[in-house]
Amino acid sequence: MKKLLVICLSLVAILCVFSFLIGNYMCKVALLPEEHGNDFDGDRAKTEGRYPGIIAWYDSLHAAGIFRDTTIVGEGGYKLHAIYSAASVPDKADGTAVVVHGYTDNHICFLNLVRMYRDSLNYNVMVPDLHYHGYSEGRAVQMGWLDRFDVKRFGDLSHAIWGDDFLVVHGVSMGAATTMMLSGDELPPYYKAFVEDCGYTSVWDQFAHNLKDQYHLCTWPALNIASSACKRKYGWNFKEASSVNQLARCERPMLFIHGDADDFVPFSHLQKNYDAKTKGYKKMWVAPGSKHAMAYKDHPAEYVRQVREFLKEVKALE
Repeated sequence: MKKLLVICLSLVAILCVFSFLIGNYMCKVALLPEEHGNDFDGDRAKTEGRYPGIIAWYDSLHAAGIFRDTTIVGEGGYKLHAIYSAASVPDKADGTAVVVHGYTDNHICFLNLVRMYRDSLNYNVMVPDLHYHGYSEGRAVQMGWLDRFDVKRFGDLSHAIWGDDFLVVHGVSMGAATTMMLSGDELPPYYKAFVEDCGYTSVWDQFAHNLKDQYHLCTWPALNIASSACKRKYGWNFKEASSVNQLARCERPMLFIHGDADDFVPFSHLQKNYDAKTKGYKKMWVAPGSKHAMAYKDHPAEYVRQVREFLKEVKALE
């Protein structure tokens, strides 16, 4: 009996140590990825492959000084980078858009949306590199939770540059989660609308899915330990980083977009996010057959139409 007890206690101890190591390893791998928007040649090639000619479009405008670089001091005192440009017809701009990239991306990766807003919709555009991404400094990936404060800083900077009173924040994937998380905060009145494209319900839910889908592991106790490690190192945990909780506080209009073939941020997150927003105008568009972050690539004309019509509807509500 005593021997059996020793064996059981030893197994429990081994399990605890193993879980501790897995949890801390997961925190490190998820929040300190080797590539974090710093492979500019690769991202330029990938973006050009999806949208032929778009890099030449951007490079020519950047060389002409139409797209400019700027930096601000962000959350934690880190220097953050962004590009920005006035609308294609500046004196007739219809608004300002802040375009927010996804996990391990940078300002290059969603130039398709930048071009959509600037050229098709005639909006001024601001495109940040989030904390620890691209040309921006930072300690680790923040999964949108603390990034929301930085996106607000860039939104406020946009307002200072153009003096525009209609600002839309449009994010994809982690950028979409950032957008939803921002939407529940107290904001100046010029934040008029939000567009989220394939964002997750919470960091906890997303990492739980990744654990099961990629590693075939259950959430307890590895995810609990990883969340605690994140809290200890970076000041936030996976459960508090919640899109649905912030959406419950959001009263401003939002367009929800998700591809129904998305298996990275599961399609089921769309309905949960949509249902969480109970105040103010909301609209949903499901991109048929689209995988993660591919809604625009698969349905460019419809994507532009959905965004254009949503923004017109928001303006009609004022």
